[in-house]
Amino acid sequence: MNIIVLVKQVPDTETKIKISGDKKSIEKTDVKWVINPYDEFAIEQALKTKEQLKAGSVTVVSMGPDRVVESLRTAIAMGADNAVHVKTDQPLDSYLVGKTLAEVVKKESGQLVFTGKQGIDDDQAATFGFVAEFLNWPSASMVVKCEIAADKITVQREVEGGTRFVLQMPAPAVIAVDKGINTPRYASLPGIMKAKKKEIKTYSMSDLGMASEAIKTVSADYALPPERQAGKKLSGDAASQAKELVRLLREEAKVI
Repeated sequence: MNIIVLVKQVPDTETKIKISGDKKSIEKTDVKWVINPYDEFAIEQALKTKEQLKAGSVTVVSMGPDRVVESLRTAIAMGADNAVHVKTDQPLDSYLVGKTLAEVVKKESGQLVFTGKQGIDDDQAATFGFVAEFLNWPSASMVVKCEIAADKITVQREVEGGTRFVLQMPAPAVIAVDKGINTPRYASLPGIMKAKKKEIKTYSMSDLGMASEAIKTVSADYALPPERQAGKKLSGDAASQAKELVRLLREEAKVI
Protein backbone atom coordinates (compact mmCIF):
# COMPACT_ATOMS: atom_id res chain seq x y z
CA MET A 1 0.00 0.00 0.00
CA ASN A 2 1.35 3.41 -0.97
CA ILE A 3 0.45 5.73 1.89
CA ILE A 4 0.51 9.47 1.15
CA VAL A 5 0.94 12.05 3.91
CA LEU A 6 -0.01 15.64 3.11
CA VAL A 7 2.24 18.04 5.00
CA LYS A 8 2.04 21.81 5.39
CA GLN A 9 4.90 24.06 6.45
CA VAL A 10 3.76 26.73 8.92
CA PRO A 11 5.35 29.42 11.11
CA ASP A 12 6.57 28.16 14.46
CA THR A 13 4.13 29.10 17.23
CA GLU A 14 6.90 31.06 18.98
CA THR A 15 7.51 33.24 15.92
CA LYS A 16 6.55 36.89 16.35
CA ILE A 17 4.19 37.56 13.46
CA LYS A 18 4.39 40.85 11.57
CA ILE A 19 1.82 42.05 9.02
CA SER A 20 3.05 42.97 5.53
CA GLY A 21 2.70 46.55 4.28
CA ASP A 22 -0.29 45.76 2.04
CA LYS A 23 -2.04 43.91 4.92
CA LYS A 24 -2.65 40.90 2.65
CA SER A 25 -0.10 38.53 4.19
CA ILE A 26 2.55 38.24 6.87
CA GLU A 27 6.20 39.24 6.64
CA LYS A 28 8.03 36.02 5.85
CA THR A 29 11.55 37.19 6.68
CA ASP A 30 12.90 36.00 10.04
CA VAL A 31 10.10 33.44 10.34
CA LYS A 32 11.02 29.99 11.62
CA TRP A 33 9.13 27.42 9.54
CA VAL A 34 8.17 23.98 10.87
CA ILE A 35 5.96 21.02 9.98
CA ASN A 36 2.37 21.74 10.95
CA PRO A 37 2.03 19.96 14.35
CA TYR A 38 -1.13 18.09 13.35
CA ASP A 39 0.72 16.78 10.29
CA GLU A 40 3.37 15.28 12.57
CA PHE A 41 0.64 13.04 14.00
CA ALA A 42 -0.31 12.14 10.42
CA ILE A 43 3.27 11.16 9.58
CA GLU A 44 3.45 8.98 12.68
CA GLN A 45 0.12 7.31 11.88
CA ALA A 46 1.27 6.55 8.34
CA LEU A 47 4.47 4.98 9.68
CA LYS A 48 2.52 2.93 12.22
CA THR A 49 0.15 1.75 9.48
CA LYS A 50 3.05 0.65 7.30
CA GLU A 51 4.57 -1.22 10.26
CA GLN A 52 1.23 -2.88 10.99
CA LEU A 53 0.76 -3.98 7.39
CA LYS A 54 4.44 -5.01 7.09
CA ALA A 55 4.37 -3.75 3.51
CA GLY A 56 4.07 -0.63 1.40
CA SER A 57 5.69 2.77 1.57
CA VAL A 58 5.11 6.23 3.03
CA THR A 59 5.38 9.29 0.78
CA VAL A 60 5.18 12.82 2.19
CA VAL A 61 3.91 15.60 -0.07
CA SER A 62 4.01 19.36 0.40
CA MET A 63 3.38 22.49 -1.67
CA GLY A 64 5.23 25.77 -1.55
CA PRO A 65 8.57 27.49 -2.22
CA ASP A 66 12.04 25.98 -1.85
CA ARG A 67 11.99 26.23 1.95
CA VAL A 68 9.36 23.46 2.06
CA VAL A 69 12.08 20.92 1.26
CA GLU A 70 13.46 21.31 4.79
CA SER A 71 10.20 20.02 6.28
CA LEU A 72 10.09 17.16 3.78
CA ARG A 73 13.57 16.10 4.85
CA THR A 74 12.48 16.21 8.47
CA ALA A 75 9.65 13.82 7.60
CA ILE A 76 12.10 11.50 5.86
CA ALA A 77 14.33 11.60 8.95
CA MET A 78 11.30 10.48 10.98
CA GLY A 79 10.96 7.42 8.74
CA ALA A 80 9.12 8.35 5.54
CA ASP A 81 10.36 6.52 2.44
CA ASN A 82 9.83 9.19 -0.21
CA ALA A 83 9.00 12.86 -0.58
CA VAL A 84 7.32 14.99 -3.24
CA HIS A 85 7.62 18.76 -3.49
CA VAL A 86 5.11 20.71 -5.56
CA LYS A 87 7.21 23.79 -6.16
CA THR A 88 5.28 27.04 -6.41
CA ASP A 89 5.64 30.62 -5.23
CA GLN A 90 2.12 31.66 -6.20
CA PRO A 91 -0.55 32.51 -3.60
CA LEU A 92 -2.44 29.43 -2.39
CA ASP A 93 -5.81 28.73 -0.83
CA SER A 94 -7.46 25.51 0.36
CA TYR A 95 -9.21 24.98 -2.98
CA LEU A 96 -6.06 25.21 -5.10
CA VAL A 97 -3.98 23.22 -2.61
CA GLY A 98 -6.63 20.50 -2.38
CA LYS A 99 -7.05 20.18 -6.13
CA THR A 100 -3.30 20.11 -6.73
CA LEU A 101 -2.58 17.58 -3.99
CA ALA A 102 -5.32 15.32 -5.36
CA GLU A 103 -3.44 15.27 -8.66
CA VAL A 104 -0.24 14.30 -6.83
CA VAL A 105 -2.05 11.44 -5.09
CA LYS A 106 -3.20 10.18 -8.48
CA LYS A 107 0.27 10.46 -10.03
CA GLU A 108 1.87 8.68 -7.08
CA SER A 109 -0.81 5.94 -7.10
CA GLY A 110 -1.75 6.65 -3.52
CA GLN A 111 -4.04 4.16 -1.81
CA LEU A 112 -4.48 5.90 1.54
CA VAL A 113 -4.01 9.54 2.55
CA PHE A 114 -3.22 10.87 6.02
CA THR A 115 -3.03 14.53 6.96
CA GLY A 116 -3.56 16.74 9.99
CA LYS A 117 -7.07 17.96 10.74
CA GLN A 118 -6.04 21.60 10.17
CA GLY A 119 -3.11 23.96 9.69
CA ILE A 120 -2.27 26.05 12.74
CA ASP A 121 -1.68 29.12 10.58
CA ASP A 122 -5.07 29.70 8.92
CA ASP A 123 -7.08 27.11 10.93
CA GLN A 124 -9.48 26.46 8.03
CA ALA A 125 -9.53 22.66 8.39
CA ALA A 126 -10.65 22.48 4.75
CA THR A 127 -7.86 21.01 2.62
CA PHE A 128 -8.53 17.36 3.48
CA GLY A 129 -12.13 17.79 2.34
CA PHE A 130 -11.13 19.28 -1.00
CA VAL A 131 -8.63 16.47 -1.57
CA ALA A 132 -11.24 13.82 -0.81
CA GLU A 133 -13.80 15.52 -3.05
CA PHE A 134 -11.44 15.78 -6.03
CA LEU A 135 -10.41 12.14 -5.57
CA ASN A 136 -14.03 11.07 -4.97
CA TRP A 137 -12.86 9.19 -1.87
CA PRO A 138 -14.57 8.91 1.54
CA SER A 139 -12.99 10.94 4.34
CA ALA A 140 -13.04 11.52 8.08
CA SER A 141 -11.63 14.31 10.22
CA MET A 142 -10.70 14.80 13.90
CA VAL A 143 -9.67 11.14 13.96
CA VAL A 144 -8.15 9.94 17.25
CA LYS A 145 -8.01 6.22 16.47
CA CYS A 146 -7.59 4.39 13.18
CA GLU A 147 -7.66 0.68 12.37
CA ILE A 148 -6.84 -0.58 8.88
CA ALA A 149 -8.17 -3.95 7.70
CA ALA A 150 -8.06 -5.61 4.31
CA ASP A 151 -11.44 -4.35 3.14
CA LYS A 152 -12.33 -1.49 5.48
CA ILE A 153 -11.04 1.34 7.63
CA THR A 154 -12.50 1.95 11.09
CA VAL A 155 -11.89 5.32 12.73
CA GLN A 156 -12.94 7.04 15.92
CA ARG A 157 -13.69 10.77 15.74
CA GLU A 158 -13.58 13.10 18.70
CA VAL A 159 -16.84 15.00 19.14
CA GLU A 160 -18.10 17.39 21.80
CA GLY A 161 -17.94 16.36 25.43
CA GLY A 162 -15.23 13.77 24.83
CA THR A 163 -17.65 11.44 23.03
CA ARG A 164 -16.21 9.33 20.22
CA PHE A 165 -18.05 8.66 16.96
CA VAL A 166 -17.12 5.39 15.24
CA LEU A 167 -17.09 5.40 11.45
CA GLN A 168 -16.30 2.69 8.91
CA MET A 169 -15.35 3.34 5.30
CA PRO A 170 -13.76 1.49 2.40
CA ALA A 171 -10.24 2.19 1.18
CA PRO A 172 -8.93 4.27 -0.47
CA ALA A 173 -9.78 7.15 1.87
CA VAL A 174 -8.55 10.47 3.26
CA ILE A 175 -8.04 10.56 7.03
CA ALA A 176 -7.40 13.85 8.86
CA VAL A 177 -6.00 13.09 12.31
CA ASP A 178 -6.19 14.97 15.60
CA LYS A 179 -3.63 15.17 18.39
CA GLY A 180 -3.83 12.29 20.83
CA ILE A 181 -3.97 9.64 18.13
CA ASN A 182 -0.28 8.86 18.79
CA THR A 183 3.04 10.31 19.92
CA PRO A 184 5.20 11.37 16.94
CA ARG A 185 8.65 9.80 16.98
CA TYR A 186 11.86 11.76 16.92
CA ALA A 187 14.15 11.67 13.93
CA SER A 188 16.94 9.13 14.39
CA LEU A 189 20.58 9.82 13.52
CA PRO A 190 20.49 7.27 10.66
CA GLY A 191 17.25 8.87 9.52
CA ILE A 192 18.82 12.32 9.49
CA MET A 193 21.75 11.05 7.42
CA LYS A 194 19.37 9.31 5.03
CA ALA A 195 17.29 12.47 4.69
CA LYS A 196 20.30 14.55 3.66
CA LYS A 197 21.02 12.26 0.72
CA LYS A 198 17.47 11.39 -0.30
CA GLU A 199 16.37 12.66 -3.69
CA ILE A 200 13.09 14.55 -3.50
CA LYS A 201 10.76 14.38 -6.48
CA THR A 202 9.63 17.78 -7.72
CA TYR A 203 6.51 18.70 -9.65
CA SER A 204 5.59 22.07 -11.10
CA MET A 205 1.99 23.20 -11.37
CA SER A 206 2.27 22.61 -15.12
CA ASP A 207 3.37 19.00 -14.54
CA LEU A 208 0.11 18.43 -12.71
CA GLY A 209 -2.08 20.20 -15.27
CA MET A 210 -2.73 23.03 -12.83
CA ALA A 211 -0.96 25.93 -14.57
CA SER A 212 -4.22 27.67 -15.46
CA GLU A 213 -5.84 27.17 -12.04
CA ALA A 214 -6.21 30.16 -9.73
CA ILE A 215 -7.17 30.66 -6.12
CA LYS A 216 -10.85 31.17 -5.27
CA THR A 217 -10.35 33.27 -2.16
CA VAL A 218 -8.22 36.37 -1.56
CA SER A 219 -6.84 37.47 1.80
CA ALA A 220 -7.19 41.14 2.70
CA ASP A 221 -6.85 43.50 5.65
CA TYR A 222 -4.77 41.35 7.99
CA ALA A 223 -4.58 42.76 11.50
CA LEU A 224 -3.01 41.69 14.78
CA PRO A 225 -5.26 41.29 17.84
CA PRO A 226 -5.54 44.50 19.89
CA GLU A 227 -3.16 44.88 22.80
CA ARG A 228 -4.64 43.76 26.10
CA GLN A 229 -5.25 46.51 28.62
CA ALA A 230 -3.45 46.31 31.93
CA GLY A 231 -5.38 44.57 34.68
CA LYS A 232 -6.58 46.20 37.87
CA LYS A 233 -5.66 45.13 41.39
CA LEU A 234 -8.33 45.57 44.04
CA SER A 235 -7.36 46.50 47.58
CA GLY A 236 -9.12 46.36 50.90
CA ASP A 237 -10.90 43.55 52.70
CA ALA A 238 -12.94 40.87 50.95
CA ALA A 239 -16.22 42.77 51.26
CA SER A 240 -14.69 45.97 49.81
CA GLN A 241 -13.10 44.06 46.95
CA ALA A 242 -16.37 42.30 46.10
CA LYS A 243 -18.25 45.61 46.09
CA GLU A 244 -15.66 47.27 43.87
CA LEU A 245 -15.57 44.28 41.52
CA VAL A 246 -19.33 44.42 41.02
CA ARG A 247 -19.11 48.15 40.33
CA LEU A 248 -16.38 47.67 37.73
CA LEU A 249 -18.26 44.86 36.01
CA ARG A 250 -21.39 46.98 35.84
CA GLU A 251 -20.00 50.44 35.02
CA GLU A 252 -16.78 49.78 33.09
CA ALA A 253 -16.98 46.27 31.62
CA LYS A 254 -20.79 46.54 31.30
CA VAL A 255 -21.24 42.78 31.53
CA ILE A 256 -23.85 42.86 34.31
